[in-house]
Amino acid sequence: MLLFEITEELDHHSVEKIRKRADYEIQRFMPKKVIFDFKKVSFMDSAGIGLIIGRYKVANLYEGDVELINVKENIKKIFEMSGILKIIKIVDDLNSEATG
Repeated sequence: MLLFEITEELDHHSVEKIRKRADYEIQRFMPKKVIFDFKKVSFMDSAGIGLIIGRYKVANLYEGDVELINVKENIKKIFEMSGILKIIKIVDDLNSEATG
């Protein structure tokens, strides 16, 4: 398992740095599960959706999966509208199953 704690808003200014680090770590460790912790994220735009979808594709190259934890309701609504929750799960915590 590889855990990324996102500590800033996800917009086009911040995602490039996160993308580079996440891609490097996924390729380095080839985890079966990549988890993005959204506890400190209060804002996300379409760049954040692109970030998560892109990391989903990279993880899948290594037969891994992506999950999201600690997603605030306003961010969850953005994920729901994007349709991303059809392929990526939101879980309550690191030890629980998907909630939607």
